[in-house]
Amino acid sequence: MIIRKLFKFENAHIVRGCTTQRCSQNIHGHSYKVEVLLESNYLDDGQMVYDFGLTKLAIKEMIDSFDHGITLWSKDDPNYLTAMKEHSTRWAELPVSPSAEQFSRVIYLVVERILECTAMQNGEREVKLHSIIVHETDTGYAQGFREDAHSHLMGEIRLEEIMFSKQVQKEWSDPEIWNELINFGTITQPDNVQRFFVLYSTVVFQKIS
Repeated sequence: MIIRKLFKFENAHIVRGCTTQRCSQNIHGHSYKVEVLLESNYLDDGQMVYDFGLTKLAIKEMIDSFDHGITLWSKDDPNYLTAMKEHSTRWAELPVSPSAEQFSRVIYLVVERILECTAMQNGEREVKLHSIIVHETDTGYAQGFREDAHSHLMGEIRLEEIMFSKQVQKEWSDPEIWNELINFGTITQPDNVQRFFVLYSTVVFQKIS
């Protein structure tokens, strides 16, 4: 069975080398929609593949890292990279160009790692990431599967090469979450999502304040 959770974020980028000059030569933004599709042959103690409430924790937090920011390609002009980082507190830097196709691969790898590091608490079994769909516009999207995310033909993506600005990290509930994911640290799911949200909201508010 496959379930789907939709996330949204606003982000700006330049896609170097693409045919459309408005996209390759100018900073522009999109209202992205990201579909996370999970699958399993089993249901948990609540007779669900994976509680949608759980996707609002680490998965949502990492996808939200791109919200209201600019995404950069590490191989872009160094002067451009420096300028963007000087004039934006929320940015992410990727080892690949931030096209919809590469976004689907990046987000696939991030969500895949979150699931790999998660200690399930409610009888979830063999929950796997089916695919990631990134809608760049209302009429165009890219769908990435495991073979795409790990494909060397499309450019290798190593999680440790993905960087987030200090402001993005500051707004995470756990400032070390990215390092923990890179090093395969264990993420223990809460046994009560409502109670966790109350604690989570308090921590985030205190950090932003």
